[in-house]
Amino acid sequence: MNNNIINGNDIRITPLMETYILHWGEMGTRWGVNRTVSQIHALLYLLKAPVNAEQIAAALSVARSNVSTSIKELQSWDLIKTHSVLGDRRDHFCVKGDTWSMFLTIVEGRKKREIDPILSMLRQCELDMQNDEETPKQVKAQISEMLTFMNTLTEWYEQIRRLPTSSLVSLMKMGTKITRFLPSKKS
Repeated sequence: MNNNIINGNDIRITPLMETYILHWGEMGTRWGVNRTVSQIHALLYLLKAPVNAEQIAAALSVARSNVSTSIKELQSWDLIKTHSVLGDRRDHFCVKGDTWSMFLTIVEGRKKREIDPILSMLRQCELDMQNDEETPKQVKAQISEMLTFMNTLTEWYEQIRRLPTSSLVSLMKMGTKITRFLPSKKS
């Protein structure tokens, strides 16, 4: 049996790889990401070797133009990098970093696209509340509570993202055991 996934210009997709790629594509749509973008990301993640857009299009049976658009999306998320191959003028693509760096890159991208705009809006609301006598105090309190929560979440994230990967892995593996290090409240 041939265990090479990439032979010349052909990428061989095994049934296991197909299951992974199709499911990653389906999950992508649930995360608000185009299915093809997610499938290309899954393929590149599995291959780890640089491949060109034509190879991707052939392997996934998608239009070359769709691959180009999807690659631009993955580049905007900073999830893939471009490689040059001697003797081939085409760009080749592969994922950036390991699983943990990929995860942190996705979280950072989501923070920039989703959390940061919410924080900006909440901060503006808090400024606007100072001169607003029409909005009930209870509503203002809810907005302030949300701002406090989002600030706390963001501050926690900023601290966590600076941890070395080995520390982050250890922290996550600890799970709820981490509570042993928290001060206990006596009744």
